[in-house]
Amino acid sequence: MPFLGQDWRSPGQSWVKTEDGWKKFTDDKNNNATEMKSYCKDEEFKENLLLSMGYDVAAKKRKKDLLNNNTKIPYFHKDKWIYVHKASTKERHGYCTLGEAFNRLDFSSAIMDSRRFNYVVRLLELIAKSQLPSLSGVAQKNYMNILEKVVQKVLENQQNVRPIKELLQTLYVSLCSLVQDMGKSVLVGNINIWVYRMENILQWQQQLDNIQINRPTTKGMTLTDLPPCLQMNIMQRLSDGRDLVSLGQVCPDLNVLTEDRLLWKKLCQYHFTERQIRKRLIVSDNGHLEWKKMYFKLCRCYPRKEQYSDTLQFCTHCHILFWKDTNHPCTANNTESCCMPVSPQGFINLFKY
Repeated sequence: MPFLGQDWRSPGQSWVKTEDGWKKFTDDKNNNATEMKSYCKDEEFKENLLLSMGYDVAAKKRKKDLLNNNTKIPYFHKDKWIYVHKASTKERHGYCTLGEAFNRLDFSSAIMDSRRFNYVVRLLELIAKSQLPSLSGVAQKNYMNILEKVVQKVLENQQNVRPIKELLQTLYVSLCSLVQDMGKSVLVGNINIWVYRMENILQWQQQLDNIQINRPTTKGMTLTDLPPCLQMNIMQRLSDGRDLVSLGQVCPDLNVLTEDRLLWKKLCQYHFTERQIRKRLIVSDNGHLEWKKMYFKLCRCYPRKEQYSDTLQFCTHCHILFWKDTNHPCTANNTESCCMPVSPQGFINLFKY
């Protein structure tokens, strides 16, 4: 604060020393010019203020229209990695929720990658079962937009039809129970919007049921033209028993190969532990183990082993969630020891406190 003494003259003014003391020097022309300048500056300031207010209102209106009206392109960030904070500090307020992570991580382009497609589909299925009400309004809208992209991709390439059918059926059953509780603020938004979305789900299911897989036009070598040893080697790469059943329905020769006991035994040992297998033993009349029946019985009792080409990783040192094939700014000396893969269920459990 400046020192206030007897010399109380203001800076920038003309003063004249007289016998009675200091007096302000007055000049009508200078006063008029000064008043005009000050008036112009005030008017310019008011004009700039009004323009800035107009720009702010326009920006807020565009953002609001983007959130409410343009449902195809929701307003959220796309990051390759995010910091998962579980505490509120002076520097960082609030918590990283499941909806925030779902919005910020780039799941829209992840479904276009064949390595991440099954991972995202499984995550959407888990959210549809129990976590959909915990998402924010923007996250729920983002969820439906990503689901629409998934369906469109399946309709275009005619691949992964069965997992998407199961996802849509799970989501529709969950929405039927959630819409009945709309008065309890279970879902965000008008009930008519969710009824419209449920109608879209039924329409997508019908489109998936009408898919007719076209046979390739090329007359090259097919699976049935390969030797039986190579056909068996290909079948051992399948991790879902339902795919083996579908493959056996193609022709009688493949049906014989898909009934191989060793093939189903390896499938059971891959998905389930020895303790789980011992609890669900099924013995035939000849004294042999029915591995095929045991597999489907174990599937009803225990979850199968999940395997994905690319998954989300979590760094326990930096608390950063990122995709496997992308780097993150880790500060640890050994990055491999502190990074662990995160399954779709682990992704949801990461945000439970």
